[in-house]
Amino acid sequence: MKIAVRKRRAPSIIIVSLVDILTILLIFFVVSTTFKKDQPEVQINLPESQTATKAPAETDHAIVGVDANDQVSLDGNPVPVEELERAVRDLVAARKSSLALQADKKASFGTIIKVMDALKLAGVKNLPAFTQGGK
Repeated sequence: MKIAVRKRRAPSIIIVSLVDILTILLIFFVVSTTFKKDQPEVQINLPESQTATKAPAETDHAIVGVDANDQVSLDGNPVPVEELERAVRDLVAARKSSLALQADKKASFGTIIKVMDALKLAGVKNLPAFTQGGK
C-alpha cells in the first residue's frame, strides 16, 4: 500500500492585507492630527510663569504683541500705540472679547502699560497674557 505524502508549501506572509491595515492606520493618524493654527511671525520671547494655566486651543484669540524693540502689533500687523485703541474698537465683538496680550520679556514696562491703557479705553475688560510654563 502506497501512502500519499503531500509536499508542504513554504510558509508565506500575505502582504496585501498588511498593506490595507497600514493604509487605514495612516489615514486615521492623518485625519486625527490637530494642526497648529497660524500665529504671527513676530519673534517674541515670552516670560516664564509658575502659575500659568493652559487655555483651550480652540479659542481664537486676537493677539496684541509687543516685541523686544517695543513695536506693537495686532494679529501680526504693526500698529502704533496711539492707533491701537481705534484698531481694537474696529474688531468684531467676538474677537475683541477674546483679546490676549503677548509681550516680550525684554519689552519696556512703559510700553506695556500704554498698550494696556489703550486696550482698557477700547472696552477690553478681561486681558489674559501669554507666558511660557515654568520649569
